[in-house]
Amino acid sequence: MLDSLKVTVLVEDSAPYESPLLGQHGLSLLLEAEREGDVRRILVDVGQSPDTLLHNVGRLGRSPGEIDAVVLTHCHYDHTRGLARVLKATGKTEIPVIAHPSLFRPNFITVPFLRHVGVMQGDEPEDVLAAGGRLFPVVGPFQLLPGLVTTGEIPRVTDFEEVGIPLSTLDATGRVVQDSMTDDLAVVARVKDRGAVVVTGCSHAGIVNILKHAVRPGERVAGIIGGLHLVEASEERIAKTVTALSEFSPSLVAAGHCTGFRAQAAIYAAFGDRFATMGSGTAFVFRA
Repeated sequence: MLDSLKVTVLVEDSAPYESPLLGQHGLSLLLEAEREGDVRRILVDVGQSPDTLLHNVGRLGRSPGEIDAVVLTHCHYDHTRGLARVLKATGKTEIPVIAHPSLFRPNFITVPFLRHVGVMQGDEPEDVLAAGGRLFPVVGPFQLLPGLVTTGEIPRVTDFEEVGIPLSTLDATGRVVQDSMTDDLAVVARVKDRGAVVVTGCSHAGIVNILKHAVRPGERVAGIIGGLHLVEASEERIAKTVTALSEFSPSLVAAGHCTGFRAQAAIYAAFGDRFATMGSGTAFVFRA
């Protein structure tokens, strides 16, 4: 297990009052995992603009060179755009980049018009390699260090959760098919005397599905941090989600990005001071 975990929001849809940081639609989080005196820094997603991310990193007094690895929670541009430039800014080589093997597939919407919303040109595999990244395309759970692991694919077991947006892709024969976002993954940290911290990107797999897959029976949940993609969800789905979240008794639910105000309000009503908003520069610390 980890001795401590610090999660810093580098990019999010909003920035706190009078903050010198920039807010922009998208998400990027820095995880600082400490174990036996060794600290590793994992970048989870990169937002949609390297200019915004690198600006915020600098204003926080941090350096891209601190990054030890990158995890991409899913393919969407507001989590992956500028990856190659961020990797290059680290000045390192062989930086592990962990993601699902289908990350670079076509992913698009057709309403109101055709638009690709997946990984953009300039961040494709050859660009990642040229910028110093080493791709780890993995379907199942993947350990970054003892106490910190990605979930891999999330089984869809609830009857009320869905991707949250009508997405399409192309199959091996070139036919247009519904994209169920099987690449959606989360990161799970286990901190001594605290329990599990679940970090999500957009929770296209459904946050309850994620928790059912990631949290062990009887395990305490110290935190849920990230986007829950309930921004366009029905009131019924929001209510069922809040009820299901309550069954895990999390000590913290920090829900931002694509969660949506209605869902945030419902979570706040249920959890009170255990709920937190997110914004660029916000930090959450878990330690024994």
